[in-house]
Amino acid sequence: MDYLNHLQKDKKLKPLLQAGPLKITKRKNVPVRLMASIMSQQLSTKVAAVIYQRFLDLYNGKDPELSQVLSTPDEKLRAIGLSNAKVNYVKNVASFCIEHSITDKTLAKKDNEDIIDLLVQIKGVGRWTVEMLLMFTLGREDVFAVDDLGIQQAMCNIYKIDPADKKAMKITMKAIAQKWSPYQTYACMHLWRWKDS
Repeated sequence: MDYLNHLQKDKKLKPLLQAGPLKITKRKNVPVRLMASIMSQQLSTKVAAVIYQRFLDLYNGKDPELSQVLSTPDEKLRAIGLSNAKVNYVKNVASFCIEHSITDKTLAKKDNEDIIDLLVQIKGVGRWTVEMLLMFTLGREDVFAVDDLGIQQAMCNIYKIDPADKKAMKITMKAIAQKWSPYQTYACMHLWRWKDS
């Protein structure tokens, strides 16, 4: 794996890479993945998976068409465990993606920052949500999620960064991550894996 050779130059990250290489996979249907990440906000992975499965079950277990989501009554979406706000956000995603003709194909042609600028216009979608989409749906290798709590905790621990001053912490984190480019996503994945073990 090319990325391992590159990331090993970071002496503090190197021990984390010994656990073996990680793979980035692309997934289809960006609009539905975006809905899934809204559903999972502030929930444990387990609960999020249950709610997402209930969502798919509304559409015979398949990814729904955006128009189907828009025509689903709000109370039906609330019944699967979504808050009022999340019901609105999920529908916001559907209507925004229809309005702006957003498909996997149109996004594949754009660079990361353009995708972030485009999708954060949707109410309920923040930068972090789009970064997760870039990493885990679009399979982009060079994304650094500076606002991710897990990444912050792992880096503060490994690089002895003081988390008290959030602004200074993020500046330091970005400076370190710059050296990981063009493989920042892989570095994040190794940091998450280390933190979870």
